[in-house]
Amino acid sequence: MAGGTVAYTQRGLRNNNPGNIRDNPMNNWLGRIGADDKGFVIFDKPENGIRAIARTLDSYARRGIKSLSAIISTWAPAVENNTSSYIAHVAKKLGKTPGDEVTRDEYPALIEAIILHENGRQPYDRATINRGIASA
Repeated sequence: MAGGTVAYTQRGLRNNNPGNIRDNPMNNWLGRIGADDKGFVIFDKPENGIRAIARTLDSYARRGIKSLSAIISTWAPAVENNTSSYIAHVAKKLGKTPGDEVTRDEYPALIEAIILHENGRQPYDRATINRGIASA
């Protein structure tokens, strides 16, 4: 594509919102440029979508949501997701059990696993992931 832009078919990647974060007017996300027809945030660039994932994970940690199972259950509630499958997938990717706590040092791997599960692929290099986390 012209200008190095990649056209993605997956909503989260197309919206630069690889965690598929729903829009909420209470969150004035850095780089938010709108919302799509299904209510998901559209970010100006992937790093700001990744930043939003990291900030959400930080918010969970402040509230005591630290185990892999608790994080994913909060991120992807069972009312709209197969949460147990999501937890198993992320646990396998991280080499953890569902009850293991996740530290901020593990965010790059956790965020990559979330992106993969949400979109069926994880196209970002670790530098892009780290830039998003560093800006959180």
